[in-house]
Amino acid sequence: MTASTTRRTTAAKSRIAAAGAIAVAGAMLLTACGDQTDSGKKDTAASADANKAPLFDQLPKAIQDKGVVKIGSDIAYAPVEFKDKSGNTAGIDPDLADALGKQLGVKFEFENGTFDTLVTGLRAKRYDIAMSAMTDTKDRQNGVEDGKKVGEGVDFVDYYTAGVSIYTPKGKTQGIKTWDDLCGKKIVVQRATVSEDLAKGQAKKCPAGKKLAIESFDNDQQAQVRLRSGGADAGSSDSPIAAYAVKTSGGGNDFELVGETVESAPYGIAVAKDNKQLSSALQAAMNAIIKNGEYAKVLAKWGAESGAVTEAKLNGGS
Repeated sequence: MTASTTRRTTAAKSRIAAAGAIAVAGAMLLTACGDQTDSGKKDTAASADANKAPLFDQLPKAIQDKGVVKIGSDIAYAPVEFKDKSGNTAGIDPDLADALGKQLGVKFEFENGTFDTLVTGLRAKRYDIAMSAMTDTKDRQNGVEDGKKVGEGVDFVDYYTAGVSIYTPKGKTQGIKTWDDLCGKKIVVQRATVSEDLAKGQAKKCPAGKKLAIESFDNDQQAQVRLRSGGADAGSSDSPIAAYAVKTSGGGNDFELVGETVESAPYGIAVAKDNKQLSSALQAAMNAIIKNGEYAKVLAKWGAESGAVTEAKLNGGS
């Protein structure tokens, strides 16, 4: 075989290989186009399904487009929100969020955070809403903490009523029945909660020599561990949380409620002040599940019927 013949043969092979490559590429291109068409059909179908939700059109377009409401939440506050034995987010708020999602045609996704950072996360646009057993107060509406303006306030869609309870180690109440009885004692609370505010207020009232010591934690579970270990005389949480801890901790043998529930106030879903359309859509969705009975089913599941409301209101806290 001559060198010329060899070159021609090599060239021919190259042309055949190139043609094959072009054919394969063409087939791949057609396949890719086919996949894109299928994906487009699926996206269109998903969008159509979302649009069938009765209140989808009330959502802001940005939420409609992404199909998700991101929720900032302290997921350590059973039974309102917590991690179950499988590590899934469970509780009153997640179940209510699922019901709201059916009305609005979008998913509600919980993201864990410490309670005292949720409002700042909302301001920073890390979340669309904060839903975390958060009491609706005028201070939070106005962005005030400890009497000082710290930032933009939030709007609340109120959906439940809760008070504040005190609990102690079981059989060791030490005569504690009221907040005044805590003078000279030590209480554990979660940071940035109404319980902490009440404890601070009570500490100022206690006489010299009988000061109330306060130990604050990032979450309520840490406070419960401290009390259970004998590191404090009492704990305080929102009424449904305290009642759940008393019922379930140690099989009901760790804690007991003392005194009466005080400071009853609404829980609210917090929404940025500049997102009025989302607040309005959430209010409409909450009223829809109150009306259709899904709301009552969720509360009954968690034994929380006592805090039920008959109407979702905006900024009803005082």
